[in-house]
Amino acid sequence: MPLPKISIIFQELASTAIKRGDRGIVALILKDSVHNGASIYMTQDDVPADLSSDNLEQIQLAFKGGVNPPQKLLVYILPTTAENYSEAQTYLEGSVWNYLAIPGISSADATVMANWVIGLRENQNLKVKAVLPNTEADHEGVINFATDSIVIGGVTSTAAQYCSRIAGILAGNPLSISATFQVLPEVDDVPHLTTTQFDTAIDAGKLILMNDGEKVKIARAVNSLSTFTSDKGADFQKIKLVDIMDMIYSDIKKTTNDTYIGKIPNTYDNKCLLIMAIRAYYESLEEQQLLDRGKNSVDIDIQAQKLYLQSIGVDTGAMSDQQIREANTRDKIFLAGPIKIVDAIEDFELVVTI
Repeated sequence: MPLPKISIIFQELASTAIKRGDRGIVALILKDSVHNGASIYMTQDDVPADLSSDNLEQIQLAFKGGVNPPQKLLVYILPTTAENYSEAQTYLEGSVWNYLAIPGISSADATVMANWVIGLRENQNLKVKAVLPNTEADHEGVINFATDSIVIGGVTSTAAQYCSRIAGILAGNPLSISATFQVLPEVDDVPHLTTTQFDTAIDAGKLILMNDGEKVKIARAVNSLSTFTSDKGADFQKIKLVDIMDMIYSDIKKTTNDTYIGKIPNTYDNKCLLIMAIRAYYESLEEQQLLDRGKNSVDIDIQAQKLYLQSIGVDTGAMSDQQIREANTRDKIFLAGPIKIVDAIEDFELVVTI
């Protein structure tokens, strides 16, 4: 019985979680008259020199990264006459990437792309994210970059022209840290706001830049989510936390699909082995300080399993919880459990008394 292999795979994934988190993949959609189609650039040296100067600058911005550069850039170049981004979208739906940026995108197209990314996350379970300019998507999958008039070397850039830089930062930072207060050494100045204006913008789900009098940095690393519900609270607005959620979801989905689904008899014993493997994965993430120690678990979802048994004609009225746990659920598995993700220090308060 090959099921224990799942535990080994989960352990390996957990042990490389931070490394994978700080080597994310940035997808860029550009328009140019040369090199149309998809290309993968591992470093700046791989980039063709005959791309337009604007596109070369955008690629360079993305490669700057955060703590580390992105693992690679997945660049889809459309003809300059392309009227929409559908060709690139079709390609990206079948590719692996983490953050998308589209330099110079219009407001109308940004809204279309935001809805596309949200659809990928909600309907196709592809946990990807996009950095889009001034786009109030109200969703954790869209980062609403909302700072215009960015002065770099005497040249002023718009938010749309700087999204590649933000995507590179988010893809290059380890999962253990936040991009809050990430310094942007190349930026000379940005519009100056009051504390109230900053707070209002951040609460509205805007990622903005601030000049603290000495340097320009990211005010707070938030996505565009601004409407909180019982299912999606304030934690879902933190880019760092959503990155970890997405990694956990993708790890569990891929591992169970590759080594469990369709390959293992759906017995109670095998369900328990899968549960133990996921718990061990959580424990490894606790060791890396990505999950809060002792607050993460998974088990059979008794209520969901009970409802399923009733739907297939099983009388559960006299069944104990343990009998429901052990019941034959055909090809279905119902698991549930809480996790608590560790945030980065972002707010500091010191009261000094004399």
